[in-house]
Order: sequence, then structure tokens, then C-alpha cells
Amino acid sequence: MKLRKAAAAVLSTAMAVGVLAGAVQVSAAEDITLWYYWENEGHQRALNEMIGTYNSSQDVYAVTAKYVPFADFKKQLSIGASASELPDLVILDSPDHASYASMGIFADITGKFDVSTYYEGPVASATLDDVLYGVPFGCNCLSLYYNRDMFDAAGITEVPQTWDELKETAAKLTTDGVTGLAFCSLQNEEGTFNFVPWLWSTGATSYDINSEAGIRALTFVKDLVDSGAMSKECINWTQGDVMNQFISGNVAMMVNGPWQIPTMRDEAPDLNWDVTLIPKDTEFASVIGGENYAVVAGGNEEGALDFLTYATQKEQVTFMMTQMGYISADSEIASEQFASEEDAVYKKFVDQLEYAQARGPLPEWPEVSDAISLAFNEVMTGSAEPADAAAEAQATIDSVLAR
Repeated sequence: MKLRKAAAAVLSTAMAVGVLAGAVQVSAAEDITLWYYWENEGHQRALNEMIGTYNSSQDVYAVTAKYVPFADFKKQLSIGASASELPDLVILDSPDHASYASMGIFADITGKFDVSTYYEGPVASATLDDVLYGVPFGCNCLSLYYNRDMFDAAGITEVPQTWDELKETAAKLTTDGVTGLAFCSLQNEEGTFNFVPWLWSTGATSYDINSEAGIRALTFVKDLVDSGAMSKECINWTQGDVMNQFISGNVAMMVNGPWQIPTMRDEAPDLNWDVTLIPKDTEFASVIGGENYAVVAGGNEEGALDFLTYATQKEQVTFMMTQMGYISADSEIASEQFASEEDAVYKKFVDQLEYAQARGPLPEWPEVSDAISLAFNEVMTGSAEPADAAAEAQATIDSVLAR
């Protein structure tokens, strides 16, 4: 009996030690927190899958991702900075990068990553005063999607290439329950992202909206809404909402990006659609989109950098770009994308990239963006005439640039 008790005691002690050792082993993995704002479920699944493979590949760090809605992302990042409650790593909209880098939120990673093969524009968005504060995740742009069946039913045989042709086409496609065109017009960066191609198509820049060209762009949007060819509800629609309206048959044409393609193919496999260049005023235009990784200064920088080293490898980049419908910011990887016939539609976005511009880079870009989005929102809701909205926006922009 005593021997059995002694053996039991030894076994109990060994088990306890084993449990403690296991606990120590589990807790030894340092937590790395990553914030992102993607609302698309496919994007979220892809990110979590990549994080899962990283966590399984080593036992030093454990990355967890947190979704922060786009509308709250900037606020949460700013509040977190003042309260010293920031993540270790963020995936953020590229035009916001310079703003937060100037505030000292992001770590200097110059020399820690080789970005020599990356496209110049995305790298520039993560650079401030020749210091690299991040790594481009991937890039994209906007183009015009259209419903082929609706075009056929309306007797439309050619895609619109000019604003006048777009207005005429949108009017023909607008019927009971269907509007001809939609694009996200939220009063935030997502809305500005969708408006600036129209502004830039006139030859105006982001900084001279109170010009004949700038007012013409605002008037163009007003005319679409006033004619009924575009719903005023666009001021409440995210890019995801616009896509849902398109695949539901409530919208005949939409301006959107390639990241919607995987979801559209999954949720509406029988939808007959195609993509073309955004119609022009005086010149074709689009906007470079995409996100950057940024390491937060003062957090677990070593762990964040270790994950970034993994996430920027060819295998992981290719996986994420394929799942999300993005174009790799690494030109060498991008050159090998879209090789199959099924990927032909993506090549149209690559063609559109030839006419795409970046927003900024400017530390004060968020303020400029707010002025622009307020202007087209006021015009779309009828609370201001284009000339008045342009003058108000220009006053704000001028004050920002004069600092």
C-alpha cells in the first residue's frame, strides 16, 4: 500500500510538472497583435489562414488579428497612440501611412526589408523623408464593371468610354428597381478613393478642386444623381455594399476593384459581367489602392518583423493576392500572376493601373481627403451647389497646405 501511494505520489508530481512545463511552453510564445479593417469575409479568412500557418511554423510568436471597422480605424489608432494601447502591427490604407509615420507611431524599418523589386508607388506610400516605415502589402485600382445581360437587353453594344457616353448608357439601363451606375460615396477615405478618378479625369489634382475642372467633376456626379441614373443611397454604401447591389441585379454598372472578384465568383457564379476602363472626361484615370504593413514603434517590434519576413515570402504573397484579388506590390511576383485564361479579367485592372495615380503621399492627406469627401457628399445630397462645395473644400485644402 505504501509503495502504491509512493508511486502515485511520484506520478502525481510528474504529471503536475508536466502540466506546468506544458503551460510554460505554451505561454512562452509571445503574443503579437495585428489590426486590419477588411470587411470582406474572404479577406479575413485568407489573413487568418496565413496567420495560422505562421503560428504553426514556429513556437516563439503567436499572432492574433483584430478587425477594426474602416470608419473607426483611424480613430482607434489615434486613441491607442495617446493611451499607449496599440497593436504590434497594422495593415492600413496606404494614403494614411505618411500621416501616422509623421506622428512617430511606426518603427523605422529601413534596411530591414529589401523593397528594391517593389513598385515605386506603393513603396513611396510607406516612405517619409527617405525613411521606410512599412512594407507594401498589395496594390489595386478601380475600374468599371458592367452587367452583360443588362447591356444586351437594353441594346447596348459598346462599353462607354467618355462621360457623355456613360451618362447615356446609365440612363438606358435605369429601369424600375435598377439604377444604371453606383460607386461608394461615403464621407470618408473610402468615398474619396472612388471620387478622385472622376476629379483627376478632368486634369485637376487633389489640391485644386475649386477650378473649372474640379467643379465639372462635382457637377458630373450631381447630374448622375439628379437624373436618377445613380442612387443617392450611394452615400451610405461601402464598396462591399455596392458589389452586393450589383450581384443582386439592382445596379447595372459599378466602379469597384479587383478584390471583389473572388467573392463575386463565389456568390454569383452565373452572373454575366465584365470590366472596362473608367470612362473619361479629358483623360482616363484611376486611383492606386492597397494596403501596407507597418510595425508599431515600442511594441514587440522583433516579433512583428519576424511575421513580416514570413508574410512577404513569395508563397505567402501569392496566396494572399490570389485569395483577395490583389496585384502584388512586388513586381517580380506580380509578373507571374494572372497566367490562366480565367485570370484574364484581372489583366484589365493591370491595364487600368497605367492610368492610376496615388493619393498623396502627404502626412496631411486625411484632412485633404475629408474636405474632398465632404464636397461630393454635399453635392449628392443637394445641400450645396458644386461651385460652393468646391470653394469650401478648397479653403480647407489651402489651409492644410499652408502649414
